[in-house]
Amino acid sequence: MGFGWELHGDGRQINAGAVVAPDERLSWPRTVGIGMQHVIAMFGATLLVPTITGFPVTTTLLFSGIGTVLFLLITRGRVPSYLGSSFAFIAPLTASAGSGPAAQLGGIVAAGVVLAVVGLIVKALGSRVIDAVMPPVVTGAVVALIGLNLAPTAAGSFEAQPLIGTVTLVSILVVTVLGRGLLGRLGILVGVVIGWIFAWVTGGLAPDRVDALKAAAWFGLPELRAPTFELSVVLLALPVVIVLVAENVGHVKAVAAMTGRNLDDVAGDALLADGLATTLAGAGGGSGTTTYAENIGVMAATRVYSTAAYWVAAVTAVILAFSPKFGALVFTVPDGVLGGATLVLYGLIGLLGVRIWMDAKIDFTDPVNLTVVAAALVAGIGDLTLSIGSVELGGIAWGSMGILVAYPILRRLADLRR
Repeated sequence: MGFGWELHGDGRQINAGAVVAPDERLSWPRTVGIGMQHVIAMFGATLLVPTITGFPVTTTLLFSGIGTVLFLLITRGRVPSYLGSSFAFIAPLTASAGSGPAAQLGGIVAAGVVLAVVGLIVKALGSRVIDAVMPPVVTGAVVALIGLNLAPTAAGSFEAQPLIGTVTLVSILVVTVLGRGLLGRLGILVGVVIGWIFAWVTGGLAPDRVDALKAAAWFGLPELRAPTFELSVVLLALPVVIVLVAENVGHVKAVAAMTGRNLDDVAGDALLADGLATTLAGAGGGSGTTTYAENIGVMAATRVYSTAAYWVAAVTAVILAFSPKFGALVFTVPDGVLGGATLVLYGLIGLLGVRIWMDAKIDFTDPVNLTVVAAALVAGIGDLTLSIGSVELGGIAWGSMGILVAYPILRRLADLRR
């Protein structure tokens, strides 16, 4: 089950060129300290998602910790990872806000179930099935259009408080570019804190949210909600599965490369675990989860890949989830701060798709690649919205479905022409 870690060396030092493997650990005080670093690394991103979407912060944090425990158990302690809130869910949650929280949770549950099924398929057939069904040109396009579809939302938040947004944005850029080590990887979190302080000093915090913060209890149960299912919301959320698959498989490959271990046989377990964690989160009122690249940075900096540290991080997250005061504090973050942060954040999601194309060396002189990607991106960025009967679908759904259907058909036609 991934317990029973061996002590690495003397438990205090890591020799030059060595790493602490997933099934090893340092001394417990050092392991706890590294676990706290993982909490800090995931904090900004995990809390930003419910802050933007209006979901309960403490509930999201609770299921983030529980999901991480589930992931560690299902992967049998072979893949060190923290499951935090997925940014990919922001777009469908924002687009479906009018349907209400229960319907939004239904979309998260549906995406989690599909991801779990994908995990079972990969376990049965091997990880190569992913490249066959979703080649990099398709995966990159879906990731890019999900991120860029959010551009108007980021701009609108920034315009609401332009000065506060500018201070936040500049802080993020400066810290990210000039910060070293862990500080540089926490650029968004640091920028949000600086922006919040500036908003507080200049009177930019909403008075009603400040009053709610003062009235909130220090200890209390997280708010749990039940999902309902609406077809339009479910179809809006399903393209996120492609992003989650790409993130999970990429995480497994990254950890394998850094630890020198072959983890291809555990890719299906990772997908299954994240699918179940996302399903559980949606069933209880939290946002969907994914493996976190932020925590890979901590592992690279410390050379500690011990899953024991992730157990510490997961337990810490669950404990913090029982503080309504903490959740109320996060909800005082004003629009300008969110605007400054999301201008960078949504762009990074879009560029992640471009990175997938670059890593796979996609040939955009190929007319099939060029035309289907172009159409999908414009549908997503322009938020093309059309109805089929009573079901209304937005740009993310149309762009994703369009490229998933059009690419294999056009590729086959092009091959037949030759």
